[in-house]
Formats: sequence, C-alpha cells, structure tokens
Amino acid sequence: MKFAVLFTLFLLASLSKAIVEDFCVADYTLPRGPAGYSCKDPDKLTFDDFVFTGLGVPGNTSNIYSSAVTPAFSSEFAAFNGLGLAMARLDFEPGGVVALHTHRTSEVLILAKGKIVAGFISTNNTAYYKTLKVGDIMIFPQSLLHFQVNVGKTRALAFVTLNSAKPGLQFIDNSLFAGNLPPELAQKIMVLDPKQVKKLKKAFGGTY
Repeated sequence: MKFAVLFTLFLLASLSKAIVEDFCVADYTLPRGPAGYSCKDPDKLTFDDFVFTGLGVPGNTSNIYSSAVTPAFSSEFAAFNGLGLAMARLDFEPGGVVALHTHRTSEVLILAKGKIVAGFISTNNTAYYKTLKVGDIMIFPQSLLHFQVNVGKTRALAFVTLNSAKPGLQFIDNSLFAGNLPPELAQKIMVLDPKQVKKLKKAFGGTY
C-alpha cells in the first residue's frame, strides 16, 4: 500500500512536468536555453512552419570524406523544437564515408539508395557492422561511436532519425585535428608522430 501511494505521487509529479502545449515551434529571434528554443507566437504560425524541404536536396560531397550530412535539427527545422526528434540526410559518393562520430542520442538509419556498410563500436570495443541494402534499417545506440561507408559502385543515400531535437554531432577526426588542440597533445593522446599530426592538422584546417 505504501509503495502504491509513493508510485502514484511519482506519476503525478511526472505528469506535472509534461508538455502543456501541442507544440513549440522555435523562435530564432529569442535566446536559446538548455531545454531548447523559446516558442514562436502560435498566432503567427502557418502551415509552412511544420514543413522542411531541405532533405530533398543532395548535399555537397566535395570534401575529404566524399560524403555529406545535411541536418534537420531544431536549429534548421523549427518545428522539431521540444519534440525530441531530429533527422538528417546522408549522401555518399562511391567510396564515400561518414567517418567515426557520436551523438548524445540514439539513431535509426534507413538506406534509400545504394549499398553501404554501417556499424558501431560498443564500450567493450566490439564492432557491430553489416552491409545494408535498400530498405534496411539499423540502430546506433546512444553515444556509441558509429560510421557508414559506401561500398557500392554508385552514389548512396540514407536518412537518419535521432531522438533529440538537438542531438549533437561530433566527428572524432574534426575534434582532434580541425580545432585548436595543440599538436603535441594530439601526438601523445593518439600515439602519432609529429609529421602525421601536422599532415592531419593541415588536411582538416586545424591550428598548429
């Protein structure tokens, strides 16, 4: 009986924190907080606020990875704000790679065109990967390092959904070599020689 009362109180407390509006389309003119963007005035919304067309356009694959990630996070699609959802489009040239990266959230991928190898690495350093065909879906658990590689002879296309409006996107290569991490630290933590670090820093546009 005591447990039932406590559980009921817990449920009531949880319900009191539930969303009390149907939606919260982001107002980019107002400051953003840890919980997301402030809501746009509902009286100023139109049907267009709930439609995003950016994923219908191929991304620019002219880069070192021969791939493109086109996000539709709350920062690009205002209607995702507060709903715990985000999407992205992945374009691959033959041999293209979405390099090792991580998010704060879980991710589901569906392959729309081509053939890719997709996988993730668990915290016990076990790699789970598989060649996907059109229509296959794959889950990448929250925060684990994961990747996608086009192993076909034609362009590949995939779409992903993530369970956060702002899931974050951190590429390992960019974090190490595109920013201001001192070369001597990159050398030590990655067990690389100075020439390798300098080459990678130059390739990714980092400071050295």
